[in-house]
Amino acid sequence: MNPFSLSGHTVLVTGSSQGIGLGIARGLQAAGARVVFHGKDAPPPGLGAGDVFLPGDLLREDGPGALVRAAFAAAPGLDLLVCNAGSFFDRPFLEMDAALFDRTLGLNVRANYFLMQAFARAMVERRRPGAIVTVCSTNGFQPEDDSTAYDTSKGGLVMMTRSLAQSLAPHQLRVNGIAPGLIRTPLNSWTDRNPEKVRHYEKKILQGRLGTPEDCAGAVVFLLAPASAYITGQIVVVDGGLTVGQIGKQ
Repeated sequence: MNPFSLSGHTVLVTGSSQGIGLGIARGLQAAGARVVFHGKDAPPPGLGAGDVFLPGDLLREDGPGALVRAAFAAAPGLDLLVCNAGSFFDRPFLEMDAALFDRTLGLNVRANYFLMQAFARAMVERRRPGAIVTVCSTNGFQPEDDSTAYDTSKGGLVMMTRSLAQSLAPHQLRVNGIAPGLIRTPLNSWTDRNPEKVRHYEKKILQGRLGTPEDCAGAVVFLLAPASAYITGQIVVVDGGLTVGQIGKQ
């Protein structure tokens, strides 16, 4: 048996129409998994004839539950979940308002909580073991300028991952997370407009470059695969060494 193979498994990846989620979904497919793609509106480019895409707004009251029900209906063998959907809506702290704060926590924390609850309920009902991976962030450990709501939400997601690992262990459901650092995605579109800032970060990152969505895929494959069968409640940092040293290269 290949301990890194996901052949015979089906995984729902939220927010997989672009960015980190799409990179993870493609990596899971390469490992042999069947993937159920999700996005708020349009599907990603290049879907195959057998691929499944489910649209859905996770900020809606029953958005998480509706997505899970649709995923099990479309792919009854579903046994893995990647909670990737999330976003950044911050302004400087003194300018933040309640609506943006609530939207941040609603998508990055509340939606993931009830998505995992709906998935876990369906798995327990089917008496099926499985695994969940959350996409947290290095912002869950280290703050960033003008990112107070986002930092708070990702810190909450880190603890949620650990807490649900404990709650779901009796049901043979593992819960782990990854914490990406600075990854080139549409969410970080400034990287295409500010080469000077990119060079600053490249001096801080030990591997000397910004990450790509594909850099996140391997860690997720590992955390969902049999290779990590004895691992739960952990957060794997995927940041090229960004958070290791205090001072970058001169």
